[in-house]
Amino acid sequence: MSTILHRSFLAVLVTAATVVAQAATEGPGDVAVGQGEASRVPSKDRRAIRRTLPMTKSIRRAFAAETRDSSGLPGPKYWQIETDFDIDAKLEPETGTIVGKERITLHNGSPDRLRELYLRLDHNIFRADVPRGSSVPAETTEGMVVTRIAVDNVEVDLTSTSAGRRRGGRGNRGGGGKPRATALDQTLARISLPEPIDAGATAKIEISWRTKLPGGDAGRGHRMTQRFGDTLFQPTQWFPRLAKYDDLRGWDTNVYLGPAEFYNNFGRFDVRIDVPGGWIVTATGVLENPERVLSADALARRESVLDSDDVTTIVSARDSGTSRATREGDRLTWRYVADSVNDFAWATAKNYVYKGTRANIPGKGPIPIYMVHLPENERMYANAGPIVRHALEFYSKLWIPYPFPQLTMQDGPSLGMEYPMVINSNQGAADHETAHQWWPMTVGTNETWYGWMDEGLNQYMNVLSDADRRNRAPRLDGLGQSYGRRSGDESEPPMMWIANYAGNAYGFQTYGKAPMMLSMLGGIVGDEAVQAAIRAYANAWAFKHPSPWDFANCVSRELGEDLDWFWYYWLWTTESVDGSIQGVEDDGGVAVVTVRQDGEMPSPVVLKFEFGADTSSMKLPENAKRLDEKTIVVTWPVDVWFDGRRTFEARFDHGSAELTRVVFDPQRRFPDRNPSDNFWPAGK
Repeated sequence: MSTILHRSFLAVLVTAATVVAQAATEGPGDVAVGQGEASRVPSKDRRAIRRTLPMTKSIRRAFAAETRDSSGLPGPKYWQIETDFDIDAKLEPETGTIVGKERITLHNGSPDRLRELYLRLDHNIFRADVPRGSSVPAETTEGMVVTRIAVDNVEVDLTSTSAGRRRGGRGNRGGGGKPRATALDQTLARISLPEPIDAGATAKIEISWRTKLPGGDAGRGHRMTQRFGDTLFQPTQWFPRLAKYDDLRGWDTNVYLGPAEFYNNFGRFDVRIDVPGGWIVTATGVLENPERVLSADALARRESVLDSDDVTTIVSARDSGTSRATREGDRLTWRYVADSVNDFAWATAKNYVYKGTRANIPGKGPIPIYMVHLPENERMYANAGPIVRHALEFYSKLWIPYPFPQLTMQDGPSLGMEYPMVINSNQGAADHETAHQWWPMTVGTNETWYGWMDEGLNQYMNVLSDADRRNRAPRLDGLGQSYGRRSGDESEPPMMWIANYAGNAYGFQTYGKAPMMLSMLGGIVGDEAVQAAIRAYANAWAFKHPSPWDFANCVSRELGEDLDWFWYYWLWTTESVDGSIQGVEDDGGVAVVTVRQDGEMPSPVVLKFEFGADTSSMKLPENAKRLDEKTIVVTWPVDVWFDGRRTFEARFDHGSAELTRVVFDPQRRFPDRNPSDNFWPAGK
């Protein structure tokens, strides 16, 4: 384990220990242990329910500085830095190499003087001597070789072999004399600045580099294979990027390990890509010079894609090469420009089939959808256009209108990835990858730390989109309950554990658990209310960088409920509800149902009462609703558990109607290891 990994790992352990300690000593109904008392096993009939969110130093600082607000909205002093890129890149197919130079314009929107810069050099993960997670590159390369850096026209010393300090934070002092770069052979490099960049100022960082894209059959994991031989290239995270600097932790100094994704600054990209003539290039942004790179016939067909929902073939398999696919010339330069994006990806191939169609975005009108794929993969893209169109239109109505001017689907070796206005996918994952255009491409979540804010919310919205496409109700019942089968597994980290270090449980922690959490929340407040609250969150944090506290507080505010207990148990623990019906006494028309919760996570008491005769004339209390003439659901709030008891007697006056069946959690939304004891009579 490298020094930086060791420090980060210890920091996470200390944070986790603090959370556990707080959970044992806070909240109404706790069984307190005084100083000097010997520890004891809690009573099996009592539990301490925490009703507040753990607060780290970073979020406390943000609240105190008013950059974030306890309402879940950006604070009045919220700020972020922005980075604009001007890039020239040349692809050399025979060597599999990109040679590039870029100018980054850093807009220091922070109140801090920046005495150092951190660069993300993700392609160094293809080297043999860097820390790495479960990902395996298809090919070992020399990584991202940086040959020149200048800051405001002052050359940076690249000769230092010291890794330097990588602790991030605000206001760290750099080296003296001249700017000096360290750790250029790692995925995170540091530039010390003898002259700091003042708050509100701009700086120009010029970088020259080269990188070989890995190819072959040995790759394992996303982004680990980026070319097919010397005829198709799919570069991702392919250029030096300035690391994120925010109000929570200063510089984000998590190294790139492979499985977890990114956390980037927003900005403008103006990118020129030099490739052999006849090759098609697609990318993030808008193609600014189509008339200089596409053949006249291809250009005419491309200009017609907004005319209908039909899929237009711009360049067919028969049209490859110069004069038919592109203009004449040994090499051509394609220029793409994108505003307000947090990354840039592209793809190019000697024989791409190039297609287009459209989506109709509310409030904006039609935008183009472009698709490129190899001729032999035709069947994997046959239905791609309609799937992407549905996703763009559905999610625009569900959350906020798609904010970008186009979307491109790209075939290649790195399928299952997403970047602004680009999805590397076939039709199989098209809906999921398109959904990423909302998070993290519009709402700039930190995927490296909190992957669930990206992938987990994505999985939830995919359930809704799939149901809409099939014209049926979404299948959210049962999702929350199913977590009970996983809860307590020693291999599972909490959702607030840094996703970059989640290990073998990364998939469940990042993708799987959030839909279960939102299923339970929907069981408490209603699914439509949950979606409306997330919609408000998306609007509040569009093109900004929310934290989990912002998400939780914003959703709670929109729902008008104190849900800190809910977020605590789902995000900071791996606990479950484990509810059951212990018994039912029905005497004199009053049913008394004894409900028990053996887990540490509380939930409302939701009981479905079924009767043998029509109950339409029965007067219902405020906490009851009739499902049909023989079925009534009654809900008691989660507060009934806040005194620490594990059993609750739910009383329901049903008069003379014959009670035949009672079910706890009828929608199956609350995590439960053994749902078979949720029924009375038992087994019915």
